[in-house]
This record gives sequence, structure tokens and C-alpha cells, in this order.
Amino acid sequence: MHVTITGATGLIGSHLARRLRERGDAVTALSRDADAARSRLGDGIEAHAWDPTAGPPPAAALRGRDAVVNLAGASVDQRWSADAKAAIRRSRLETTDHLVAGLAALPAGERPATLVSGSASGIYGDRGDERLTESSPTAVGRGDFLADLAGDWEAAAGAAREHGVRVVTVRTGLVLAADGGALPTIAKPFRLGVGGRLGSGRQLVPWIHVDDEVALIVAALDDPELAGPLNASAPEPVTNAELAKAIGRALRRPALAPAPAPAIRLLLGERAQLVLDSCGMVPARALDLGHAFAHPDLDAALGELLRPGPCDPLA
Repeated sequence: MHVTITGATGLIGSHLARRLRERGDAVTALSRDADAARSRLGDGIEAHAWDPTAGPPPAAALRGRDAVVNLAGASVDQRWSADAKAAIRRSRLETTDHLVAGLAALPAGERPATLVSGSASGIYGDRGDERLTESSPTAVGRGDFLADLAGDWEAAAGAAREHGVRVVTVRTGLVLAADGGALPTIAKPFRLGVGGRLGSGRQLVPWIHVDDEVALIVAALDDPELAGPLNASAPEPVTNAELAKAIGRALRRPALAPAPAPAIRLLLGERAQLVLDSCGMVPARALDLGHAFAHPDLDAALGELLRPGPCDPLA
């Protein structure tokens, strides 16, 4: 298989590129800086320069490929000014619109058959203790920034279906990895001995080990019958309090310093929903298909990803 990846130098994209190469697939990276992409991803990676705001990708990066994985998008973990929110939306929607235009411009016989595109658990909104499967109603259209962002992103990718492309949208939860993403930031106060739950701690967190995230994307590439939304999370979400305790156990540090919700809202404003909203997303389709998760247990996953520092007890 030959796969083109947008966002290939990001956390998930770089892990995916490595996994595909390990199993013998060819990988093409689309990046603003092709040389930097080659340097980061290593030998054997074909890279093409692409400014996603300027128009479709180079045809040479798409022609004859079996599939495209679209992971490009600015981080939502930044100050949500009006300009920042607009830039976050453009980084997903404009990129995906131009990518689909590039696919549509190719002759049918040279067009990739599959598009696996990013989405997020935020599409479901703040739902308390409800267990959310791919068939659950979303919160799109209710004034929730994250839900509308994910819904519009999925709609942009879904336009590729008009050109005979199979589309899978991967609704990703909190990705846990040692080399990037949110986990190093989340773990920092615990390493300093001041970690704890956020808000009430009762909000549900859909989490997934980066290896399982990549495995689900690969499964979406491989299964020609799989289409539509795919929840990417471990089989069971945990509460924020349970996550905090598990991080504390992995680092052998206390998890006894809660951060009150009013203080979080004062500090983060609207962006507080990233940590205070409750989303009990479960990977119903993956489980129905018999997908085996390598890291279904949070304590085991964090034990592998986190290492106590030299000043931590028993380190």
C-alpha cells in the first residue's frame, strides 16, 4: 500500500508513518517544509511541499496512491481569541477542502480509493455519564465550538464520497504518548507534587494510547468495508479523578491538589471545556469488528509511557 499523510510530522502522523514503514508500506508526506519532514520522518519517506492555504496539493503527491490520511490541523490547546478560533477552523476546513479538490482533479483510475480524516471526541459535546457510540447524536449546531469544528471537518472530508472515495472520520479522544501531545503537559504538575483532579473530577475522559490510535487508523486503511465515523478511544473512558490518580501512581507522586472549576474557567475562559466537559465516548464499531486493543488498561498504559523523575520517591 502507498499512503499519503497530511500532518505527517505531528504526533499521530509521525507514529503512523513509522508503523506503515515497518510493515512495508510506502509513505508520502505532505508538509509545508518537505526537507524538515524528511529529516523528522527518516529515510524512505517521500515528501512534497504543500501550503494548504494556497490550493490543492501537488498532483504527484496523490496520483496513484492507495489512500490518504488527513491529520493536518492547528492545536486547539491555545488561547481561544476570535482570530485563533478562526485560524483553528481554517487549518482543518480549508486544508481538507483543498485536499478533496486535489483528489477530485485526478482521473478516477489514478485517484486514491480511501480518505481517512481526522475528527475529535468533542463532536459529542458535554454529555455527563452518557456512553457515546458512533450512532449517538452529536452536539453539532448547538453553539459548541469543538463540536461544530469537528462536524464541519467531517463534512469537508465527506465531500470526497462524491468522487467515489471511501471516507472514514476518526473521532479521537485524549491521545497518550511519551513524546508529545497532552500527556507531558498534564504530567508536569504531578512531577512537581501539585497534581490532582480538575473541577469535580467526575467528567469522563475518552483516552487512547498512541499505539492504539495508529492501529485504528491502519485498520481503517485496510478494511474496504469500513466507512463513516470511527471512535478512537480505549474500551472504557475514565473520570478525570481516575486519570489524575493513575498519573500519580505511574509517577509515584501524590494526586491531592485539585484545581477548582471556577479557577480553571477564569484562567482558560471558553477553552476550559477541553478539560471540564464530560465525554463518555466508547469505540463501539472497533469492538464490533473485533479490534484488539494493545493498551486497554489505563494504569498499564501510563506505566509504560511515564517514568518517575530522579527526585521522585522510589525512582
